[in-house]
Amino acid sequence: MHAAVLTQFGAPLTVREVPDPEAGGGEVLVEVLATCVAPYAAEVFSGERSYPLVPPVVPGIGGVGRIVRTGPDATRLRPGDLVWCDCTVRSRDDALTPDITLQGWSSRGEGGAQLARYLHDGSFAELMRVPTENVYPLPAAAGEDPARWAALGVHVIPYGGLLAGQLAAGETLLVSGATGNLGSSAVAVALAMGAGRVIAPGRNQAALDLLADRFGPRVRTLPLTGDEGTDRAAMTAAADGRIDMVLDLLPPSAPASATRTAAMTVREHGRVVLMGGVGMLGGDDLALPYPWIMRNCITVRGQWMYPRPANVGVIRLIASGTLDLAPERVRSFGLDAVNDAVVYAASHRGPFDRTALTPPAR
Repeated sequence: MHAAVLTQFGAPLTVREVPDPEAGGGEVLVEVLATCVAPYAAEVFSGERSYPLVPPVVPGIGGVGRIVRTGPDATRLRPGDLVWCDCTVRSRDDALTPDITLQGWSSRGEGGAQLARYLHDGSFAELMRVPTENVYPLPAAAGEDPARWAALGVHVIPYGGLLAGQLAAGETLLVSGATGNLGSSAVAVALAMGAGRVIAPGRNQAALDLLADRFGPRVRTLPLTGDEGTDRAAMTAAADGRIDMVLDLLPPSAPASATRTAAMTVREHGRVVLMGGVGMLGGDDLALPYPWIMRNCITVRGQWMYPRPANVGVIRLIASGTLDLAPERVRSFGLDAVNDAVVYAASHRGPFDRTALTPPAR
């Protein structure tokens, strides 16, 4: 098969012939129809983000595909089925604290690295080997535009954070980092889940205008000044009441003060979910005040990625039309143009901009 291979950090991906993967027990072989190219992929491949990929490796974070072959333990999946392949792979020998790897992308700890050595390659290829439990049936409509449906891999991440924070219908949510790729997705997903109002602060006025135009009065946008007191007061005023939950999706380049400003707008007994990259490049600690957390009974939770059922939930939201993919701007590239796709994704990282890689049909 043809695949895009990262031969070393700092070098362009090389499209070349590699052996077809062979699926064993507990695995399926999938023909890749479309996969998303992350806006920060160039930072990963350059080594800037120091991801624990071990070249040579076929990168790629999940995707839409058709099953080619199943293992003996698959009782409902059949060759030809249209499926979503989730990249979040968990070890099977610890139900409470499983090790995790993001297939073809990243991992956590030595256990995650061990998983990554086994499930080494991702979706920038014609074929991919996937654990059976990481494959989810898709409606036939996904086959008409798999590149658009590949955005599932973006939307399922904030959905996991909203589930972790137990967002309820009618509640007010503040999305810290709302003008980014994941943050804008969080706005869309929260509204699809029934949020009564979403507060969307940011520095990019064009992105704020886009959110306001797409979602109307249920979204309250506001420009940030960088002053904690001023911005916190503006967020609280925009809520027109209490903020029930804050979801932080700020990137590594953002200061901890921006996360703290948003977090401290939450009401008594409110919830704060941290999913972003703040602190990964160094800088000040988050420094949320102990008395404020304790006296106001605040729940602060970290969430990396999402639980397995989140895949099913997002598929249902999209299939029902509650989460509408139609307004998203999708640019597709063939496998041979993978390096062009990486460059394009880096310069199109705003709200609802999607870059897809579509390997040729076999």
